[in-house]
Amino acid sequence: MGTNWNLVADIGGTNARFSALLNDGSLESKYEFHHSVEEYPQFADLIGGLLSEIAKATGWDNAPANVCMAVACPADSEEIAFTNSHWKFTKTQLKQLLGCEKLSVINDFEAVAHGITELGVEDLVKVGGNDGVDSKPIGILGAGTGLGVAGLVRHSDGYHVVDTEGGHADYAPIDDAQSAVVNCLRDRYGRVSLERLLSGKGILNIYRALCSIEGADAQFETPAEVVAAALDNNDDKALQTLNMFCEGMGSAAGNLALTFGAKGGIYIAGGVIPRFQTFFINSGFRSKFEDKGRFVSYLQPIPVYLVIRSNLGLLGAAKKLQQI
Repeated sequence: MGTNWNLVADIGGTNARFSALLNDGSLESKYEFHHSVEEYPQFADLIGGLLSEIAKATGWDNAPANVCMAVACPADSEEIAFTNSHWKFTKTQLKQLLGCEKLSVINDFEAVAHGITELGVEDLVKVGGNDGVDSKPIGILGAGTGLGVAGLVRHSDGYHVVDTEGGHADYAPIDDAQSAVVNCLRDRYGRVSLERLLSGKGILNIYRALCSIEGADAQFETPAEVVAAALDNNDDKALQTLNMFCEGMGSAAGNLALTFGAKGGIYIAGGVIPRFQTFFINSGFRSKFEDKGRFVSYLQPIPVYLVIRSNLGLLGAAKKLQQI
């Protein structure tokens, strides 16, 4: 008889992260496995090799008992098709590939929301506001390859996760510079969502649009290059880009707080912003978060927390697995 173990995953548009856990209620494991999405033409190509990789690292050569996979796309249908990558699979195919007893596939920001409930003060950096109200909802916003949005609603038995596709809501520019960028991107995409600007790819979209508007040649080809130039303060367009990104995140986070009544706080997750944490904290993010006309006083007390824990999706997928 083999070891009774579980598998959890956090799969985005760029990275696929996995954790192999003993089936003893553990939420974390030393056995984590990271892969790049672009290296595998098909999701199934990764799975076979992954099980062998896990067996080699752990000695567990049997199939996992239970699996929870968090995916960066809607997860409530039989076919899973990623929004920002080429991967597709069906739940039936995946269960057969894994040989597991139980399989749960959830949206990646549902996993993030579950993970939020397990964070400590060392995992968070506060960006303004007072203490959150324990009985009130929490809003979660996170920039990675795309933009995730979710909520937590507390009740007497714990909490309920509200998983959404709010990252694909319309981007609402609040000044002339943002309007010009949105108009430029509209020529390219037709419709401009929050994700088109407020994500890793969004940073590059803003930068290229600013260059196009002023007839300048783009000097950088990746979001990382734009961020590095902004942090070095050696390129005006890069600096303008990162400021616009942070202010746009502030506006979107404030809208989320109003929509959810998120007096429990807003949590900023995702892998993008921790790379320029100090710049973000000192940017116009908080002022734009509060800048809601007659509702400034409503938003001023609401705390915003930047999540600096790196494996939040895996933590949340493991928490979800406990509830299945």
